[in-house]
Amino acid sequence: MGTGRATAENTGAGATGAVDAASSFLSATTAAAVGAAEAAQAAGAADRSAEVAVLAALRARPLRFPLTRDSLRCWAYLAGGAVLGLVTVVLLLALTALGLGLSVVGVGLPLLLAVALSGLPAGALERRLLRLVEPAPVPDPHRALPGAGRPARLRTRLRERATWRELAHTLLVAPPLTAAGLGLTALLLFSAMLVVSPVVVQVLAPETVMLIPGHAVPGPLHALPFTAVGLAGLYLGGHAGALLTAAHVRLARLLLGPREEDPGGRVLELTRSRARLADAFEAERRRIERDLHDGAQQQLVALTMTLGLAAHELRERAGAGDGDGDAGAGALALVDRARGEARQALEQLRGLVRGIHPQVLTDHGLAAAVAEVALRHPVPVEVDLDLPGRLPGPVESTAYFTVTEALTNAAKHSGATTVTVHGRVTDGRLVLQVTDDGRGGADPAAGTGLQGLADRVAILRGRLMVTSPTGGPTGLRLEVPCSG
Repeated sequence: MGTGRATAENTGAGATGAVDAASSFLSATTAAAVGAAEAAQAAGAADRSAEVAVLAALRARPLRFPLTRDSLRCWAYLAGGAVLGLVTVVLLLALTALGLGLSVVGVGLPLLLAVALSGLPAGALERRLLRLVEPAPVPDPHRALPGAGRPARLRTRLRERATWRELAHTLLVAPPLTAAGLGLTALLLFSAMLVVSPVVVQVLAPETVMLIPGHAVPGPLHALPFTAVGLAGLYLGGHAGALLTAAHVRLARLLLGPREEDPGGRVLELTRSRARLADAFEAERRRIERDLHDGAQQQLVALTMTLGLAAHELRERAGAGDGDGDAGAGALALVDRARGEARQALEQLRGLVRGIHPQVLTDHGLAAAVAEVALRHPVPVEVDLDLPGRLPGPVESTAYFTVTEALTNAAKHSGATTVTVHGRVTDGRLVLQVTDDGRGGADPAAGTGLQGLADRVAILRGRLMVTSPTGGPTGLRLEVPCSG
């Protein structure tokens, strides 16, 4: 179990500058991710308008299609959709009749509301059923509402256009498609019965078997023409099933999938694109950290050593009495000054490297990284993190930079004398609270640091909340799922 407790004293503002640089980097990368993700979303919308997989398989093998697995999947989809549609129609008719009958006393209004929202579960089931024939799933067009209560969810769903498109699909589109699916299923079953008709005649002999009303079949050999008719029916039914399935898929994409004008339709692809880009920027940030650590930092170390050797050489010459004493003393002073500036630049660079992505976060986890930041912070910080081992990388990174941003704001603007960092994992979610005793009145919209962090938290399906009444205290609360 990783725990960390620390109380930091004032050791300088180098860490604060490093955190500022890291926060600016976060904001810039998040803004770039949003722009690129919007372009990716447009590409995703184009992909959703691609050809139906069933039609592509039918065009590739038009003669052999009824003998392939694709044809069997089409039949299974149509049979399942027919049963689902029939049950849905019966339930909706019953609910509508009850709702209208009881609406005069007010009891039927909830039933009518249930009818209005019936497209939600029906659409969800239809999207799942489409996975039988479509490798690419139809995305959910509705906005995610994490943490919203039942009334808020109800109001949001009633305002969404996707809800009414799903209802139209359930009430207007599904019934005729269900009827067509039932008819095709009956045709397939009858054709299958004709195929095995010689066996049926043989088994039931000497009983009379009539495959056509009024015309008895004397024996199995006389039933062979019916077998041929049944095979032809199955073959043609395979093509008909493919065409009917393609109509189902296209209507489902049109009515059950997201559209560009739907905020919820954009959120899914946008979130996925932003998550991919956030991972890419995280990798790029770590590459920059390695380049600074292995390149510029090592050159500054070598420069400091070279200046130290030069200062030592000048002191030896001055002690031996070589050259102009005043000139030597002046040169020695300049070298010492340059050496001090190189050391200062090296310390600032080390702080910047730690701010970009601290090695302790990678090696030892969130508790150790936050404890290290607390020890270097100009305001005393009490850290109380009790975590069940390591968390997913994106969660640890987001939580770390949230803490550093909150500590930076406390040191710069709040006038706080103490800061408390408290964190626990509860019900699979990391809950992190940063509180300072400053003057309050913080405005999260005034800067880009917290806004960038909020965007990163949204990618992880978490929440970032700031409370800062005038007079304090200021509290920042982070909740993010630990599933990543």
